[in-house]
Amino acid sequence: MSSSQQLPARSRIVQQQLAEAGFTAAVRELPDATRTAAAAAAALGCEVGAIASSLVFLADDEPLLVMTSGRHRVDTALLASRIGAGRLDMATPTQVRAITGQAIGGVAPVGHPAPVRTLVDEALREYEVIWAAAGTPHTVFPLTFAVLVALTKGTVHQVAPE
Repeated sequence: MSSSQQLPARSRIVQQQLAEAGFTAAVRELPDATRTAAAAAAALGCEVGAIASSLVFLADDEPLLVMTSGRHRVDTALLASRIGAGRLDMATPTQVRAITGQAIGGVAPVGHPAPVRTLVDEALREYEVIWAAAGTPHTVFPLTFAVLVALTKGTVHQVAPE
């Protein structure tokens, strides 16, 4: 576990926002990048479904962060209909960085330059502890479903057929 001062700059921002929200979990730096849910689960020794993957979409051209369980892919047609969006497009890497200040594979649920509308996959509710990226592909932190929803002020939705 790294001390806060040794973390990458993006992860220090995430750690600071967690602390300001009253959340005490420490951001952990992993030896290897964990750009995929499978890689993160292997590094952490947990089920792939307990990885809260961060996906950035444009819903009718408005940024939307979807925190989804690593055990499945987002069904964009299902999600678009659930949120009343005419279009739901995956953001490009350049758009992701502009929206979140973070690179794909390391997008945290917090630590963005401005608030981002967030949806949380109801499937994450099934895990006692979930893991989210902390601003870089090398950093993660543990949290609960309830904390994820509270931190992001997210709304809970089904994002894939079960």
